[in-house]
Amino acid sequence: MNIKRSILIRVRLAFLAVVLGGCLIVWKIGHIQFVEGDRWKQRAEDIGMQYRTVKATRGNIYAGDKSLLATSLPFYKIALDPTIAKSDVYKAGIDSLAMLLSRHFNDRPATYYKRKINDARIAKKRYVVLNNERIDYQEKKKMQDWPIFREGRMGGGVIFEKVDVRYKPFKALASRTVGYLNADNYGAGLEYSFNDILSGKNGEALFQKIAGGAWKPVQDASDIRPEDGFDIETTIDINIQDVAESALLKTLQRTNAAYGTVVVMEVATGHIKAMSNLSRRGDTNDYYENYNYAVGQQGLTEPGSTFKLLSMIALLEETSISLSDTIDTGDGNYRFYDRIMRDSKEGGYGKITVKEAFELSSNVAISRLVDENFGAKPQKYVDYIHKMKMGEPLNFQLTGEGKPYVKTPGAKNWYGTTLPWMSIGYEVQMTPLQTLTLYNAIANEGKMVKPIIVKQISKAQKVIETFDTEVLNPKIASTETLDKVKTLLEGVVENGTAKNVRNANYKIAGKTGTARKLENGRYVQKYYTSFAGYFPAENPKYSAIVVIDSPKGWAVYGSDVSAPVFKEIADKIYSQDLNLNEIYFTKNDYKPDPTEFPVIQAGHFEDLNMICNLLGISNHYNGAEPWVKSRVVNNAIEWKANQVESPIMPDVLGMTLRDALYVLENKGITVHHQGKGRVKSQSLAYGAKIQKGTNVYLTLN
Repeated sequence: MNIKRSILIRVRLAFLAVVLGGCLIVWKIGHIQFVEGDRWKQRAEDIGMQYRTVKATRGNIYAGDKSLLATSLPFYKIALDPTIAKSDVYKAGIDSLAMLLSRHFNDRPATYYKRKINDARIAKKRYVVLNNERIDYQEKKKMQDWPIFREGRMGGGVIFEKVDVRYKPFKALASRTVGYLNADNYGAGLEYSFNDILSGKNGEALFQKIAGGAWKPVQDASDIRPEDGFDIETTIDINIQDVAESALLKTLQRTNAAYGTVVVMEVATGHIKAMSNLSRRGDTNDYYENYNYAVGQQGLTEPGSTFKLLSMIALLEETSISLSDTIDTGDGNYRFYDRIMRDSKEGGYGKITVKEAFELSSNVAISRLVDENFGAKPQKYVDYIHKMKMGEPLNFQLTGEGKPYVKTPGAKNWYGTTLPWMSIGYEVQMTPLQTLTLYNAIANEGKMVKPIIVKQISKAQKVIETFDTEVLNPKIASTETLDKVKTLLEGVVENGTAKNVRNANYKIAGKTGTARKLENGRYVQKYYTSFAGYFPAENPKYSAIVVIDSPKGWAVYGSDVSAPVFKEIADKIYSQDLNLNEIYFTKNDYKPDPTEFPVIQAGHFEDLNMICNLLGISNHYNGAEPWVKSRVVNNAIEWKANQVESPIMPDVLGMTLRDALYVLENKGITVHHQGKGRVKSQSLAYGAKIQKGTNVYLTLN
């Protein structure tokens, strides 16, 4: 009996303890919730607060004419603190806001957005992302007038979080030169090389961590504002870049080559006007900018016959050789120790002059001349390579420049055959930009200038730093030698391997190059073809080099592949550059037929006005719109404003394709076109409603 009573007492005591413990827990929960709630909420907020980096807006990259090559466009992520709006504001605006959100994003019904915001408000969530799709600045301005949002951040709780997105207005044009920068601050081109200048200085702001691991910005007086990056202005000419890239792509696709590169330089200044590098995408016939072969390490290769220019300079400077001297090339085969040097012509050229040897690109003639005159003193020849700055990097402004490879006499890898083969562009390696620098020096009366692609750094309208033309060698050779090699380079086009690129209106001077590729220690039947030169030869303004690697087909030499690309680029630049044409017209005493009125229909007023003034055509305009259409009245032109900025389909009839693309693509319109010349018809009439992605078909004639 006593045992039963003892057990019962223990059970009752245990039950009482459990009840008391439960009551204590309930009391503690209530105490924390209602008595100490504010203190713990504040502590939670303090723990969740953190100063985080606010990225600076990256600087712009401009072409030489101030056209944007790369810029950071402000986009926004839209979020809301639904607890901030007052009850009357919230109730009056929630239905309209939900409907506007649904219409704008066109992904969910209005009921979804209303429920999402209501649920967040009831749960007292301080931060809810309304849609993950980013909006642009114009959309942000429109949304700021919506119900609830119009009360602002403090009155309505709307949060527009800025996200900068890098944008290239010209898309793939010069994309490798412009370059990129990834999340790890690694990249290529101007974006990477000038990252310290472009990136600016990041700021710091207070953020609060909320449910789901997201961070909500909190306004705080101690925030440190970011300092935006500086802008860089390049020397790139968009028109020349477009011409160069189009000509290169066409030939690459025709020959199914591995890759190609083009560089166009202004002779006097060394300013790079165009730089294009196109690589084949896999086994397709599609090409894209993947690597800068013009400058980078992968672009280092044996240059082939374009290097013969250096050999001729060395011979003319060091010996008494004359261009009229003769040399016997025999049947086109000549033995140097255990190797046979061969000419490309079956049966050889026989006895030819030194001038003909260069124009015809005779390997046997050039290698024999160099071996006979420098064989006992090879270091003297190598010294000329270094004098021409072809033995060391140019310290170009883009990061990743390739380092030339030049053998040293007496070294383990120097053989009896090294000098003859080096004289024709083998057993040395250099980038296309280094080869072009030599040819540019010939065009520049012997003054070798360092290539430049960035000419200044600025912020707003203030210039921070300017990069002036740097002279690498004031005169690479005597005036007599320079005159002779100019004759040789012009002779290549007039009489030699590049006769196919002769032009009746102006002269091109240059040299073809074809080098067999070295793979796994053996030369194979693949070719590195090139053409380097300048134009107009009588008064050079531009120099250029074209390189096409491993073209396929029956015509795979520099004269067949690279030289025509050079000519197409030169012809188009010449036709577009009024100053070059003015030189030609003056020289040839040319006068336009006064009865022929030029075709001027529509375009950008400043461009058309300049052309008319240069041609002496009377033209009148009283408007302020930058785009115009023309009307001929009594041998004069009256300009009429063309409203292309309004949010409707513009009138692009009469415009060139380039102008039409600029106007339409800036409105988000997708353009399809056929034909050549000016726009003859457009599928959407002037004034039609448009939206992003609208397709327009243009017919040119």
